[in-house]
Amino acid sequence: MKKLYKILWFFIKLGLFFALLGIATLYVTYKVMEKDLPSVESIREYKLQVPLRIYSKDGKLIRVFGSKRRSPAAIKDVPQHLIDAYIAGEDANFYNHYGVDPKGLFRAVWELITTGHKKTGGSTITMQLTRNVFLSLKQTYTRKLKEIFLAIKLEQTITKDEILELYLNKNFLGHRSYGIVAAADMYYGKKLNELTLAECAMLAAPPKAPSTINPITNPERATERRNYILRRMLELGYINQKEHDQAVAEVDAARKHEPAIELNAPWIAEMVRAEMLEKYGDGIYTDGYVVTTTIDSKLQQTAEVAVQKGLQVYDKRHGYRGAIKHFDLDTRSETSTQESINKALDAIKSIPSTAGLQAALVTFVEEESMIVRLLDGQDAVIQFETSKWAAPYISNNKVGNKPKSMNDISQLGDVVMVKRDESGEFVLAQIPRVQGALISLNPNTGGMNALIGGFAFNLSKFNRVTQAKRQPGSGFKPLLYSAALDAGLTASTLINDAPIVFDDKKLEDTWRPQNANMKFLGPILLREGIVHSKNLVSIRVLERIGIDKGRNHMLKFGFNPEDIPRNLSISLGTPNITPLEMSRAFSVFANGGYLIEPYLIEKITNQNGELLFQQPKVILCDNCQEQKKQATKDQATNEENQESQDNNDEKNTLNAVNPQDELEIIYPPRVISAANGFIIESFMKDVVKRGTGYKAMVLKRQDLAGKTGTTNDQRDAWFNGYQRTIVTHAWVGFDTPEEMGRGEYGGRVALPIWIDFMRVALAGVPEYQRPIPPGVIAAKINPATGKLAAPGKSNTKLEYFLVGHLPEEESSEAQAIELDAETEDDLF
Repeated sequence: MKKLYKILWFFIKLGLFFALLGIATLYVTYKVMEKDLPSVESIREYKLQVPLRIYSKDGKLIRVFGSKRRSPAAIKDVPQHLIDAYIAGEDANFYNHYGVDPKGLFRAVWELITTGHKKTGGSTITMQLTRNVFLSLKQTYTRKLKEIFLAIKLEQTITKDEILELYLNKNFLGHRSYGIVAAADMYYGKKLNELTLAECAMLAAPPKAPSTINPITNPERATERRNYILRRMLELGYINQKEHDQAVAEVDAARKHEPAIELNAPWIAEMVRAEMLEKYGDGIYTDGYVVTTTIDSKLQQTAEVAVQKGLQVYDKRHGYRGAIKHFDLDTRSETSTQESINKALDAIKSIPSTAGLQAALVTFVEEESMIVRLLDGQDAVIQFETSKWAAPYISNNKVGNKPKSMNDISQLGDVVMVKRDESGEFVLAQIPRVQGALISLNPNTGGMNALIGGFAFNLSKFNRVTQAKRQPGSGFKPLLYSAALDAGLTASTLINDAPIVFDDKKLEDTWRPQNANMKFLGPILLREGIVHSKNLVSIRVLERIGIDKGRNHMLKFGFNPEDIPRNLSISLGTPNITPLEMSRAFSVFANGGYLIEPYLIEKITNQNGELLFQQPKVILCDNCQEQKKQATKDQATNEENQESQDNNDEKNTLNAVNPQDELEIIYPPRVISAANGFIIESFMKDVVKRGTGYKAMVLKRQDLAGKTGTTNDQRDAWFNGYQRTIVTHAWVGFDTPEEMGRGEYGGRVALPIWIDFMRVALAGVPEYQRPIPPGVIAAKINPATGKLAAPGKSNTKLEYFLVGHLPEEESSEAQAIELDAETEDDLF
């Protein structure tokens, strides 16, 4: 017995020796490695790599930029079943250990010694997190030791819930999904609170091997792992037998779910991405910025439909350009026919579908119809009745004979584009060659309501709103006439509408400008010159006031001086400017004379929801110097208070904006008088009521103003128009300028697009009657002479004038009429 006691005591001492030796070894190892260990304190500032998200002003997702799909979730928002699934599958003792589970480690070591293979993992959730955050994935014993040391330190630094939250959001779970929110969306298209028990267990399956054990890449292995996790949850008491059995029996329905883009606005997304990249650098793809734009989702969708419809309507007027491809189908037998059809379909899969148009193969043709096979294998019937427009295209000015049957349009083996019409039936279509753009602004702030940069972004990423510098044609005339009023001309000034020839040294050759309709009216009122878009009147107006005076006035509207040549041709809109610049210029008329700055980003927040940027408030007012001084003073005070707060609060986030702070205020400069703008607007209202923009009266509103624009040979077609609360410009033309065809003026090509958009934009918006500003009077004139009418004279009309610029009187007894709101209703 005594001998047995001695032996036992020997082994106890031996065990204590090795234990102490092990502890000493670990301590020495730790001290040796300590200098190479990263600081776990940095975990508090650790930022998950979260992509950039862009939203419309009403919260619709426009685009996600970033290679990693991730949306962090707070631990309080994670379903208990999902937490239990991860703990059961990865670390059942998570809430009881101090970062390392000795039992799990010894089991893994023993398996390695006895079998030469590690069958079970010894890493805790904390150890996995330290590996993912601080260490490489290279499997070495040194890394494992670092993992252990860091896990122990991490458990002393942050709470268990904080560790679990970061782990659940950090983990890669396959298919570009990082974190449980992204994985739930990718595999099931669900939010966390919508997941079933079986789906929670499935989301806990990938951590072991996310690229291979996930429900899409390898559903069998993933299901085995899911069922193992469910069994462990049952053993640990997290679920009962009934819940376990139901979850195991559930058929997994995982499939790829791409990010739910709620609003198609690719040009907007690219503009925001470029602006964010300039502002924050490459970090925009990983730092979790959330951008809210000024875009109205309903108006953006309306703009897209309006532009695509308008371009296709123009395109159909100019004929059918034929099949985009042709295959000689083998029709010797039913089998050979089907084989050749399948081969042809495989060959055209690369043809992109866009704007509702898709490629199809013609498999049968008769006089009154044809059958096409779509890429998804569906057959569709195309009726000749809906295809009669498809006369052969010859040029933009000429089409061939109208087809008499479907055989004149297509033949077996043709590849054509088709789309569904408003009734849902498939019809023949084609992708337009012509391009277009639409931009809509809030004239009071500069915020963009909608922007369409072309027919389809996947066909051309070129943004014609911001990048295409085109001649505005007659759309530039309101700016010239505004200059004329400031130079002393009046609405009733007579200008001769007659041929003219210039030998201008600043022009390359002798210039013989013409009116669009080649007709001349002789002396006409200035108002009538713009209403009927008379080119020769505009030229004489600029010649009369002087090129420099006219040009300098035009530059007040925000244009680059290099884009406005110093010659008479600018009276006809020869400057090369973008639709966005035109929209900014017309906003001056809409808002009463102020030059606003267009913008797209309303606010920016970081992944913690902290405000980083808020668009300054815009106030339109005269005599704002006192407000400006006070705003500057308030801003300085706010900055001092913020600096003081930053010094006293080290946790304050860098660059974050305090939502309670007063917003910066912008006071746009006044560039034309309210009186000048009021009279020019009255001109443009007449353009809509009885001039080249008369089609807009289909909207049945009296508060619309605008101007058509067409350049030489109909290379550009515009409609520039507005209502007091919204300014919208539509442009149509070829990217490489060419003639669009006879009669394709702004009023025919661009105006219908504008109408379709404004019909929706102005729905429910009450009509606006602009108050008559100081400095405007009205008087009766003789429309034949433009002079003040004598008392009692018939055939007179009321006209607006700037105070101090009444025309010459026909009689000394002629009287000016004081204006009020009722008087304005009687004018014109």
